[in-house]
Amino acid sequence: MRLTTLFAALISATLAASDTYPPPRFADPGRVAKLQSAMPEIDRIFRAYATDKRIPGMIWGVVIDGHVGHLGSFGVRDRASQAPVTPDTAFRIASMTKSFTALAVLKLRDDGRLSLEDPVSRWIPQFARMERPTRDTPPLTIRQLLSHSAGFPEDNPWGDQQLSATDAMLDDWLAKGIPFSTPPGTRYEYSNYAFGLLGRVVTNAAGVPYEQYVHAEILSKLHMDGSTFRFADVPSARRAIGYRLKPDGTYAEEPPLPHGVFGAMGGLLTTATDLGKYVAFHLSAWPARDDDDPGPVRRASVREMAHLWTPSNLTARLVNGELKASETGYGFGLRVTSDCRFEHIVAHGGGLPGFGSYMAWLPEYGVGMFAMATLTYSGPSEPISQAWDAMLATGGLRKRELPPTTLQTEMRERILNLWKRWDDAEAKKIAAVNFFLDAPSAERQAEIRVLKNEVGECTDATPVTPENWMRGQFNVACARGTVGVFFTLAPTEPPTVQHLAFRKLASPAVRMGAPTGAPAGVSCTR
Repeated sequence: MRLTTLFAALISATLAASDTYPPPRFADPGRVAKLQSAMPEIDRIFRAYATDKRIPGMIWGVVIDGHVGHLGSFGVRDRASQAPVTPDTAFRIASMTKSFTALAVLKLRDDGRLSLEDPVSRWIPQFARMERPTRDTPPLTIRQLLSHSAGFPEDNPWGDQQLSATDAMLDDWLAKGIPFSTPPGTRYEYSNYAFGLLGRVVTNAAGVPYEQYVHAEILSKLHMDGSTFRFADVPSARRAIGYRLKPDGTYAEEPPLPHGVFGAMGGLLTTATDLGKYVAFHLSAWPARDDDDPGPVRRASVREMAHLWTPSNLTARLVNGELKASETGYGFGLRVTSDCRFEHIVAHGGGLPGFGSYMAWLPEYGVGMFAMATLTYSGPSEPISQAWDAMLATGGLRKRELPPTTLQTEMRERILNLWKRWDDAEAKKIAAVNFFLDAPSAERQAEIRVLKNEVGECTDATPVTPENWMRGQFNVACARGTVGVFFTLAPTEPPTVQHLAFRKLASPAVRMGAPTGAPAGVSCTR
């Protein structure tokens, strides 16, 4: 009996929690079919890009709701054999490796093996003796290495040739010190060196080599069986051969770079089959919810990677009369962008001699993309951006929507009754302590009377459209217009109304907040 009662109590508590904090969900049952209708256009976009850039071989994929919904390919994996690119062809993905390194660090953090606030010197002792740029510079932290805010100089040309560096070479570099370009912790600057150092941190914190830890704790658990850090481990029948275009327009084969201590910044080789699983894993971290959390890294930690920790660029320009605005920065091993189409784009590119790659996902939309190519620095971010537009055109690329909570629905009924007939006693039952201090009852009633005279008799009211769990809007249809009702609940228990406003809307379609898909605070013209 006690177990039955306890089980019932647990079920009741779980249901109550999910009712109070319901996760957002997709509203359109035809969404996936609409997205699938864009695939022929997406194939056209990628093939045109590959042809224009003279890429020998390329593969791309679209991930929808945890599954690879589409794969497309172009050209050959090897110009000599003319063997075609397949889903199991292994490409070197260069700096896209950084997100795997970040996952490894966060898993060690989640397991209690290290802290992001640890000084780097705890795991790399040479840093304790290293000169800092100013006397007031605090010790470098793992967090700063992860978020490109360590103050190291940008090092892409140099870093690309360091994959094969040995532990002894790194020790020698560290003994000589690292020059700084900016004070640590003050601004963004991309650093391959920082992620090479994180490989050493993983090795020392895990007690096994970085490569072994990533294989055991991430690649194997995601069933990325075709992925490796060593080119020689890839069967010749699955290898993508990298090329560069010479000034005379002919191709030169790029020799594969061997794996070394800097593999943590750009050494992984993977396939479309595996990369699709990886993008799907990242997308599975959204939305926050009560489901089981199977890993290999906690969903909350994956979402933490995709938070903009270090801002890098804020741009706004007019293109053919249309505002193009965006904010970009770095999370942990991932770039994070907000623009006029999407408020949250998570992405990273990769480029090494012979290869270019790019992956991106829209967490709130449940859709991701990736592409890998066999031409030096040919990272295909441009066709992925165009592919988003192709999916937008179908009407299927839409965010999850929050359902109203039970409390919001109850508040709607009580506020609607106040709109119909104001009652001070009823208003006081739901009012926060500031409510009548901000606007006395007489003032609120007068405002409602003026608005009612303007809009005439009112009939139907829409359900609540939540902005979040504590703020929402519903609309009231009236003879001469639509009234928007906006309310915000206070951080009290039980929640009470701290803000309430009635406004005539320009049209029934007007909703609170920024335009659909646009980040708050950014005004975008369409």
